Amino acid sequence: MFKPQTIALIQATVPLLKSRGEDITRHFYRAMLTDHPELKAFFNEAHQAEGTQARALAGAVLAYASHIDRVHELAPALPRIIQKHVALGVQPAHYPIVGACLLDAIREVLGADVATDEIIAAWAEAYGALAQLLIDAEEQVYAATAALPGGWRGQRAMVVARKERESELITSFYLQPVDGGPLPPFQPGQYLTLVLHIAGRTVRRNYSLSDAPGKAWYRVSIKREDGGLVSNWMHDTAEVGTRLDVQAPAGEFTLDAAATRPLVLVTGGVGITPAMAMLESTAASGRPIRFIHAARHGGVHAFRERVDLLAATHGNVEALYVYDAPRDGDEPHEVGYVTDALLARHLPEDRDVDLYLLGPKPFMQAVYRAGRSLGIPTTQLRYEFFGPAEELVGA
Repeated sequence: MFKPQTIALIQATVPLLKSRGEDITRHFYRAMLTDHPELKAFFNEAHQAEGTQARALAGAVLAYASHIDRVHELAPALPRIIQKHVALGVQPAHYPIVGACLLDAIREVLGADVATDEIIAAWAEAYGALAQLLIDAEEQVYAATAALPGGWRGQRAMVVARKERESELITSFYLQPVDGGPLPPFQPGQYLTLVLHIAGRTVRRNYSLSDAPGKAWYRVSIKREDGGLVSNWMHDTAEVGTRLDVQAPAGEFTLDAAATRPLVLVTGGVGITPAMAMLESTAASGRPIRFIHAARHGGVHAFRERVDLLAATHGNVEALYVYDAPRDGDEPHEVGYVTDALLARHLPEDRDVDLYLLGPKPFMQAVYRAGRSLGIPTTQLRYEFFGPAEELVGA
């Protein structure tokens, strides 16, 4: 794919990327968002402030450099990137801006004596090839989504048709198209991107679809976050009748509907939202389903009544609720945390299950480790995680 000289020059930068990668990506984001404020809407301020975005990009750049002579090995990582870009509405015109800012950051952080003209030229070639690959792949997704019954490209105006409080922290919003047209199907686990205009700013946020596909609405269930610009606006300002701009459903973390082995959904906090779409779409299938949800207490436990109803209606569905700080009157099945011992009591002896885990990072780390210690194959442990996978799996 690349000339031998390009490969050699890129490989020569690998040690520097290991030691200075985050310095480069932090500089990159700071400079790009200063010089191109129109791109701020594509980035989550919380991830920027926490440094997770810089770490994720640094890991991606390092992986690309390390595999420059065998880039085909990175193919499994591309769908997540492609789906994220499509969800946000990334366009071909954005790639030259990103490329120029990234090359500038490499030179400015490493210095011109290290990041020589030859090194920068090699990286320009490597970035250009990757950018074109992504542009082509994203165009295929955009076109396929638009071709679905009810599908669309870009933003579609929707109205809040219903607003329902699910817990002290989570509220559901039922969205229907302003044009009255149908909605395309989606896969349980996918999310919507809301494009909102708040206080003179345009912001984009991804929220998991929390209901089964095939209905006259899309439902997103949003947790109020302390200091969260969008979540607080949705809770406090968005009401029935409020119009929102919405990108089509996207995301590659989806339920394998063809699988037949027992399904285990393990969620913590707001991680319950994509699991609800998975449960709603499979409860009537007859597939054995164990729904395990962890919360602090009953006040912040969303969808309990609905899950209880599904379990009562479908004999294949079993629910287990774990509270670590129950209030008086709460009725959890277990008190404490989702541990190896707890999972061991509620999984089949052969551990041959598909386990989907969703929730806050520490919760996911603990459940992932528990699943591995109990012998569940890594290929049957499914999760969606923002940031380098090593932070979750400990690889």
